Amino acid sequence: MTDNANAPTQLRLIIETDDFDTALRFYRDVLGMPEQLAFATEGDDRVAILHAGIATIELATSAHARNIDAVEGAPHSPGTLRLALEVADTEQAVADARDGGAEVIAEPVHTPFQSLNARVQGPAGWQVTFFQELETLQQRSEREGFVTDDERPR
Repeated sequence: MTDNANAPTQLRLIIETDDFDTALRFYRDVLGMPEQLAFATEGDDRVAILHAGIATIELATSAHARNIDAVEGAPHSPGTLRLALEVADTEQAVADARDGGAEVIAEPVHTPFQSLNARVQGPAGWQVTFFQELETLQQRSEREGFVTDDERPR
C-alpha cells in the first residue's frame, strides 16, 4: 500500500431517497447504525449521517459480481448498487431486517471465501448484503486464491 498523506480518512456513501423516514428507520433503527450530528436547513432538507463501522470500497468486474450473486443465491441485477455490511451474526441481521419489513433476497449461505452471507432489499433501490467473517485475514492469507489483484494470475 502506498503511503499518501492525503489518503481518505472516511468513506461516506450518499443514498438519495424520496422516502427519508423509511430509509432512516431501516438503516438507523432496524440495522442499528448510530446517527451523528449533521447540518440541514428546514422542511424537506433532511440528512442523517449514520456510522457503519470501517468503510472499504470493493471493486468488482461483472464476472465477479455474477459469481457472488450465484454463491449467495441472489438474482444478478447489473448496475444495482449494493451495500455489504459486516455483522457479528448474519442470521440475526436477516431476522432483524425481515422483522423491519425488508424483503429477503437470499437467505444466509456459507460461502467458499469463508463468510456467512445473506441479502435483503433495502429502501431506495439498494440491496444490502450481510456478511459474517468466519476466518481472520491471517487465516485467509494462508488459503489458495486469497491474494491482491496484482498477485492474481491472468
